[in-house]
Amino acid sequence: MIAFLGELGAWFTDPAHWTGNDSIPLRLGEHIGLSVGGLGLAMLVAIPLGLFIGHTGRGTAVVVSASTIGRAIPSVAILGLAFPVTLTLGWGLGVPPTLLALMILAIPPILTNLYVGLREVDPELRDAATGSGMSGRQLLRRVEWPLALPLVLAGMRTAAVTVVATATIGAILSTGGLGRYIIDGIAQQDYPKMVAGAVLVMLLAFAVEGLFAIIQRRAVSPGLQRQAGPGGVLATPEGRAGGG
Repeated sequence: MIAFLGELGAWFTDPAHWTGNDSIPLRLGEHIGLSVGGLGLAMLVAIPLGLFIGHTGRGTAVVVSASTIGRAIPSVAILGLAFPVTLTLGWGLGVPPTLLALMILAIPPILTNLYVGLREVDPELRDAATGSGMSGRQLLRRVEWPLALPLVLAGMRTAAVTVVATATIGAILSTGGLGRYIIDGIAQQDYPKMVAGAVLVMLLAFAVEGLFAIIQRRAVSPGLQRQAGPGGVLATPEGRAGGG
């Protein structure tokens, strides 16, 4: 074990791994790009849909289905399903199927938490806001959204960490990212390289978790933060809190 840790340390300190086409900064940038792209696409779909369903109460079955699918289907299976879709559309291997898979994985926690956050707003607050003359849009913007924000950010936090971890397996489809070290390390029986890739992914996931924790603390008032819990819990459509 000591000898292996020495080899792992030597891998990280080798200048060849910090420059060139297979360098750590390049792979890290690719990984972050994939993660941001997948999360961004998921937000473009989940936020408008969640606002509509949560505000109107229509289409609840969509949220329940998304939550169930998100928990039931493994990440590799989603990647396998995304590949033939992008192949049929002529998008090929590499980034497109990986982005599609990451988007699919990130939608359920964002959509579910946004829906639950809006539906759990006190009906008396809604009635008071409506009675004061607020329109539906004003009610959503001034009352429902601020109160739902702790759960919304908790959902984004969960989705972001999931995306960072899952982007690793995109290397199977010839994408870049830190997963390239793991896949190549296994193929080449270069175990320090493989473990180094896993360590880098882990550190990036911790960094993303910490970043969203800071955003959550600064964007939400202390009183509302307790709704999301210290660990960024993930609420379910039934209103119960699950692991974040």
